[in-house]
Amino acid sequence: MLIALIFRARYKVNMSDICCMITDNGSYRPESTFSLRDLAKRLGEKVGHEIHAVSLLHSIKIHPDKLEGIPAEIFEPFVIKKREEGVNRFLVTPMFFGPSAAIMEYIPQRVEALKAELNWPELEVRVAPCVVDLEDPSDTRMAQVLVDQIEKAKVEAGFSKPSVVVVDHGAPRIKVTEVRNHVTEQVKAILSEKKGDYAEVVASSMERREGDEYAFNEPLLENVLGTDGFKEDVIISMLFASPGRHAGPGGDVFKICEESSNEASDLNWVMTDLVAKHPLLMDLLTDRFHEGMASDPVFWNSSES
Repeated sequence: MLIALIFRARYKVNMSDICCMITDNGSYRPESTFSLRDLAKRLGEKVGHEIHAVSLLHSIKIHPDKLEGIPAEIFEPFVIKKREEGVNRFLVTPMFFGPSAAIMEYIPQRVEALKAELNWPELEVRVAPCVVDLEDPSDTRMAQVLVDQIEKAKVEAGFSKPSVVVVDHGAPRIKVTEVRNHVTEQVKAILSEKKGDYAEVVASSMERREGDEYAFNEPLLENVLGTDGFKEDVIISMLFASPGRHAGPGGDVFKICEESSNEASDLNWVMTDLVAKHPLLMDLLTDRFHEGMASDPVFWNSSES
């Protein structure tokens, strides 16, 4: 509450003047849109302002019949539609753990393009910080979300001393992987206080691009499972927000684990819940929302690309 009051005192726009959204990358699967809508509803209740669920891309490919008759929204058409209602100011609260290219590049680029293409100099888009702040190592809330889910999975699976693999999607930007590693180190520190209840804790990625320049994503999940320390009871800690092609039932992470267990007969694995439902995530998003309200509008400088 104190953080919220501090940021409200520094708002650069009136809340009544700004259209607010929570944004993910987007998915072709309805369950991802439903999850984002749930986050938008809960965040709106926390901050006392309407929050729109708006993906960056992809989600408009989902037929509205699969979304209770309500079409999904994506960033650029949504912003243009709101212009017709007289809205010129927007706030994006990213449901991104780290500073991906989608947030750092795509949104600023499209904002500048819309200003030019539509002769819309009044357009202002503020982008709140991503969920994890590497500049604040004392904030362990994201790690605590994962720990809570790891503990739950351990009890449900009946494991005595499992190893833990924290897995994210994998990214072409090293800063995103630094977030993965940062959160994993916090998880390891918290679990180390559990009196030897856990064997190993490592970070991994689901996938990576080819080339040495993307080696920072290593190790891949498929290359961890079945190796020393990860041959028997293993908890897959999911650093994913919502279900979809990668993290949903039968998704890519599940398939990687299944294939690994076929090759390592003693491997017992279980995946944790995704993070979208955890109440601490909402506390983080609320703080980021207020930080975003106090921020400057984004601007794309092509000479820096």
